[in-house]
Amino acid sequence: MNAFLGEVIGTAILILLGNGVVANVVLTGTKGQNSGWIVITWGWGMAVFVAVFTVAAFSGAHINPAVTIALAITGKFEWSGVPAYLAAQFLGAFIGSFLVWLFYRPHFRLTEDKDLKLACFCTAPAVRDTLSNLASEIIGTFLLVFAVLFLAVSVFGLGALDALPVGLLVLAIGLGLGGTTGYAINPARDLGPRIMHALLPMPGGKRDSDWSYAWIPVVGPLIGAALAGFLYLVLKDPTNIHFR
Repeated sequence: MNAFLGEVIGTAILILLGNGVVANVVLTGTKGQNSGWIVITWGWGMAVFVAVFTVAAFSGAHINPAVTIALAITGKFEWSGVPAYLAAQFLGAFIGSFLVWLFYRPHFRLTEDKDLKLACFCTAPAVRDTLSNLASEIIGTFLLVFAVLFLAVSVFGLGALDALPVGLLVLAIGLGLGGTTGYAINPARDLGPRIMHALLPMPGGKRDSDWSYAWIPVVGPLIGAALAGFLYLVLKDPTNIHFR
């Protein structure tokens, strides 16, 4: 139960601070309006940092289904624990996105651009190209997960001391690879808030939740995580790959 609650709380913190910085930058009338991509990438990096050190002792701070699945593939986490962790991560994403909506509600009302309102919940591509967008999410998540696998030394996942390296890793991914799709690199981070966008009433109105694109930030990260896990196994034991 502590691990489940840890993943709920950690993912909620991730989304509250991560989508919160997006809302602060793009919504009308905030003190951070138009402060730009650098603020967003730093905000997401620090969101990961805070989430990881807050709950690492309770759950290992996976806060990402892609990380959980890669840890299971590499034998660092039991497959039997995967369903509960994924459920906790999506629940945390629902809670975090609801809190962003509640916190910035007056600014959602002032914002006329419905695409910007959606951006406070989920990602969208700068240029719509299915294969390129999918590749962006695969590569970004591969890099995230591959690095995390070398930090995660126990069945839990990350420790509190790993919080800053992982936050800086996410910052680097955002700065270097985030300009194409907004670097979801986390199925719960994108799909959970997208569902909340569809369900929540939006002051001043809203657009659809862009469901035609929604599969890419889910499938891409899962593929990237699996590839990272397989490569990790090859590097650790190239002559005798086995799955525990």
